Amino acid sequence: MRLLVVGRLSGQLASAVKMAMAHGAKVHHVERGDQATEQLRRGQGADLLMVDYRIDIAALIAANEAERIHVPVVACGVDAGPDDAAATIRAGAKEFIPLPPEADLIAAVLSAVADDDRPLISADPSMKAVIGLADQVARSEASILITGESGVGKEVMARYLHQNSRRADKPFISVNCAAIPDNLLESELFGHEKGAFTGAVARRVGKFEEADGGTLLLDEISEMDVRLQAKLLRALQERVIDRVGGTTPVKVDIRIIATSNRDLARAVSEGSFREDLLYRLNVVNLRLPSLRERPGDIPALADFFVRKYAAANGVPVRPVSAEARRALTAHRWNGNVRELENAMHRAVLLAHGPEIDVDAIRLPDGQPLSGSTYDAGPASRAAQTADAVTRAYVGQTVAQMEKTLILDTLGHCLGNRTHAANILGISIRTLRNKLNEYADEGTPIPAPQSGISAAVG
Repeated sequence: MRLLVVGRLSGQLASAVKMAMAHGAKVHHVERGDQATEQLRRGQGADLLMVDYRIDIAALIAANEAERIHVPVVACGVDAGPDDAAATIRAGAKEFIPLPPEADLIAAVLSAVADDDRPLISADPSMKAVIGLADQVARSEASILITGESGVGKEVMARYLHQNSRRADKPFISVNCAAIPDNLLESELFGHEKGAFTGAVARRVGKFEEADGGTLLLDEISEMDVRLQAKLLRALQERVIDRVGGTTPVKVDIRIIATSNRDLARAVSEGSFREDLLYRLNVVNLRLPSLRERPGDIPALADFFVRKYAAANGVPVRPVSAEARRALTAHRWNGNVRELENAMHRAVLLAHGPEIDVDAIRLPDGQPLSGSTYDAGPASRAAQTADAVTRAYVGQTVAQMEKTLILDTLGHCLGNRTHAANILGISIRTLRNKLNEYADEGTPIPAPQSGISAAVG
């Protein structure tokens, strides 16, 4: 846990810092908001900002976001009234910590931000075999490619590798290559010098430098533009990078882990991914099986999510009934662990009585799980699907059918673009282009639904 404290280090704030350090946090300190942004811009990464409530928190968050720096903020202060605390939450703080500090509250805040609630849970032999291979290679310096469908837990596996590596006490930095536009991804990875392009008002350290000594996760690397792949290959081969607009190479010492939910060998044959880069990344391949390939994990994960979301929502922990367990195991879970997590979150909120019964477990469209593949035979499901398709699409143009299919799939995925693109068999860029086209027509587009992910990558 890397903690950046912003404000004058008074006696009470200093006590809070000591408590945080006692719980393993590595603490840095600045007095002003602009200094905090500058620290983050220079690569002094942080997992959490603890900010004096008298500092302009809204301006600090806005300055960070302008630099594409997203670090959660908790406010703190001595003699702050309820209105002061409420104002910090409205400004964007996640929590308010009154001072003098309470050790339990400091520990709870740090635990909420840390990755302790994202364990790698497994009970199925097929997944245990993958974890065994991960244990074998975790302490090596080899680059590792983690593959599998969207939602199987690729990022969680990457964190597991880092936590069990010789770099565990160094930074773990993650970059979602699919979420950052091409024209910004190079700067995000390699940093830039002041004046390198319009808007580059100061030097910015990239993720490679921020991860120095630790691990850099390149999430969904298949979405990286092929032109940028050449620069990435040089960085991996020579362990040096060039900031955008820079003239002096910068040495870096990092371990690379990459993930992809697409077939990179096929992407190589299509010309959208460099073969030499694939060889460099794929020293060891960890393929995570889909949830339907590891049914033994379903009850264990379901129980974990029940405990997690019962605690988060302040409701009793109810056991999952035997009938519900059978239904959960029989369901296909096309969204894998992410879909199961959302289903169990809903079930915790909808359950009545002493157990979570099958009626409380709902699909994204609100239909009960009992009406899905659990209680329908293959022939019945095929007939129902054919009838639904016929009634839905007869009389429509191909463009209308494509639009309906894309939007329905996106809705099923709760707005998750990467998952929807994977199901549709198209690249995320193609999906974005289609959604932009539909938005220009005035069609509402499902927004991504945020949530805490455990064992989801």
